[in-house]
Amino acid sequence: MKYSYEQLEQWDKAYVWHPFTQMKTYVQERPLIIERGQGSYLFDVNGNKYLDGYASLWVNVHGHNDPELNEALHMQIETIAHSTLLGSANVPSILLAKKLIELWPGLSKVFYSDTGAAAVEIALKMAYQYWKNIDPVKYAAKNKFVSLKEAYHGDTVGAVSVGGMDLFHRIFKPLLFERIEVPSPYVYRMDGYGDEVEIVRYCLQQLEDVLEREHEQIAGVIVEPLVQGAAGIITHPKGFLKGIETLCRKYGVLLICDEVAVGFGRTGTLFACEQEDVHPDIVCLGKGITGGYLPLAATLTTEDVYAAFLGDVDEDKTFYHGHTYTGNQLSCSVALKNIELIEKRNLVENVRKKAEKLAKKLEMLYEIPIVGDIRQKGLMTGIEIVQDQNTKQIFPRSEMIEHRIILEARKRGLIIRPLGPVLTFIPVLAMTEEQMETAVNILFDSIAEMAKAVR
Repeated sequence: MKYSYEQLEQWDKAYVWHPFTQMKTYVQERPLIIERGQGSYLFDVNGNKYLDGYASLWVNVHGHNDPELNEALHMQIETIAHSTLLGSANVPSILLAKKLIELWPGLSKVFYSDTGAAAVEIALKMAYQYWKNIDPVKYAAKNKFVSLKEAYHGDTVGAVSVGGMDLFHRIFKPLLFERIEVPSPYVYRMDGYGDEVEIVRYCLQQLEDVLEREHEQIAGVIVEPLVQGAAGIITHPKGFLKGIETLCRKYGVLLICDEVAVGFGRTGTLFACEQEDVHPDIVCLGKGITGGYLPLAATLTTEDVYAAFLGDVDEDKTFYHGHTYTGNQLSCSVALKNIELIEKRNLVENVRKKAEKLAKKLEMLYEIPIVGDIRQKGLMTGIEIVQDQNTKQIFPRSEMIEHRIILEARKRGLIIRPLGPVLTFIPVLAMTEEQMETAVNILFDSIAEMAKAVR
């Protein structure tokens, strides 16, 4: 049965509470209601076509409605849709775990969940319990985590505890466990600290000061490798990630790398850690793991961490954590096919080539007086909107400049999302060069239109 746009709009506004959305504003506008997708395009219920410039929240790899991913899903659903992983196994979860470990030298075990936030929650609980399982007396004080300023690791209480985005997280402060914040190399906003090398040196020194002083109380350091996504695509200069790893080893704390947003080709390598030859103790995966088809996440860890949870039943070393759909067969089957297609289609190399051409095309945005900074790593781009390129002052939130720009882009056939004063362009990884060129032209026109309006 096909419903009219008006009927769906009425029901949407009556019954659905949208995430990260101020509903008072939302109900005053005409909502975008997506009906189907094909390749790099989304189609709304009125038949309008849009380039998917946010990869349906950074997850889509091969495009919408991919025939081979569809087939993998159909084949699995004809066999079984779900059975529990608590105390029993299933075929797709075994095969996917084997494949993931082959892709991550130095790691040996996979713990499944269904969202990136859950993967982080699991990593934090593992890191905490790891020390208690080794020696609950000696490591009784290892209860703290270190994360970066403006860090974002998800929205569950544990993930929020290691988050550093005041706008998102301050309201929940009374619920959170203790975290130590260290500075992030946000080069655009750190004029007084020198060049990139000096900024990295400063940030790493701040981290070392914390670790030297408090390593006996610190269970782990958690970081988004290379790019802080939700913070506004803050790209870290070369050497920062490797420096964090070196300090974790020096002071005996676990390194947790949250690859949820940056993994599966997004930054130009299959995983971001590869670019600095970093080997974490715990890795969190999600988003692109199923190519944008189904919810799935995974927390990978070393044999050393895993071994700390082994013991007799009465020792209570078991990791008491799990989800109903942990290791779901449908999700794992599609994830396996996704990885197979990434390799078969040479996707990562193609991302690198397209990223180079995208970088050149994006330069023209600097012609617009309200574009302050353009940050890019692979096919992750952030465009910081400012009132003045010299002072770098941003517009008041109440003016909703960035929201008005995305509505302009939508009129022209491109869907993107803002993160505070930053417009993000994070396309389907399989988007063609021509489609990305079209998208950047739309971005230019939409931002330029707003620049005219505010002048």
